[in-house]
Amino acid sequence: MLGLILRVLPFWVREPLLILLGSLFGAGMVFNAVVEAESRWIMAGLGAALLLVTAYRIRTVTHAWRAREEAGRAPAQQRPAAGPAAPKQKEPNAWAQVFVALALVGALVGAVWLAPRVTGDGTATARKPATCSDDEPGKRLPKAYALTPGAVTGDDLCKALNRSDLADLLGTPGEQPTVAYGNSGTASLTADKVAEPEARVQFPTYTVELSATYNHLTVAQYAKVLAPQTLDHTTHKVLGRPAVFTSDHLMRFRIGGDASGGPATEGPLARTLTVALDREDPGGSFDFTVWSASGAVLPEDGVILGIVEKILPTLPGEPG
Repeated sequence: MLGLILRVLPFWVREPLLILLGSLFGAGMVFNAVVEAESRWIMAGLGAALLLVTAYRIRTVTHAWRAREEAGRAPAQQRPAAGPAAPKQKEPNAWAQVFVALALVGALVGAVWLAPRVTGDGTATARKPATCSDDEPGKRLPKAYALTPGAVTGDDLCKALNRSDLADLLGTPGEQPTVAYGNSGTASLTADKVAEPEARVQFPTYTVELSATYNHLTVAQYAKVLAPQTLDHTTHKVLGRPAVFTSDHLMRFRIGGDASGGPATEGPLARTLTVALDREDPGGSFDFTVWSASGAVLPEDGVILGIVEKILPTLPGEPG
């Protein structure tokens, strides 16, 4: 397509058009390099190279324009009379050529934009927000859920967590979830007798997890015995229920690699808000956890409190 434009268009139509396209694409690539975290140096280098080529074309057009003006100002030389002039060939219409060039470029841009939407491939599809999926589809719920009145499932937690405004609440407006799933499992070392569903929603900046544990450990006991063993623990009230904030590092597991290092290393810092199942604190809790694999600063406690106060009332069996 571009080769056809280069062959058929005259200099004074082709060069300004290429300068316009080079400026737009070059500036766009540099802008994307600043915004996108991946491959930013490659994108910035390509954009800068395209802008340099465009600058050289501008210089070429400027010199050609000056030469044309100087030639027009030069006195016309006297020419001897000649015989009958040959019939003048009709020159192509410049405006028609500009229109054809713009139409070709528009068709090219439209094809690039439409291709991923027609084929179901590419970034347009990849950027669709993730929807909740079952971590183990087709698997029956463990008996612990039937023995626990009012127990929510992983799907319930995921639907409540994967809100359309969750990215805004986290302070990262415009981000879309890349992963969203729920799992209806049981607590470890309980012989599958304690229901422990969980859900996870992952964004480019943060990952959030919402889980529920239906055991006999009250939040008051947890805050007194276990929370002091974590980092930066503070007690709060959420919807009139006892709650406690804790911080701890996640574990990062490594398969293969350097044998001198252990298979598990310290991962990113996570902030967790543990909330009692109801105001009476009979035992069991909801846990809301947020962390950032990229090392971004975690949301403040007030932000997390506001998110949990919006999510919990949307769960089945919870007062609205």
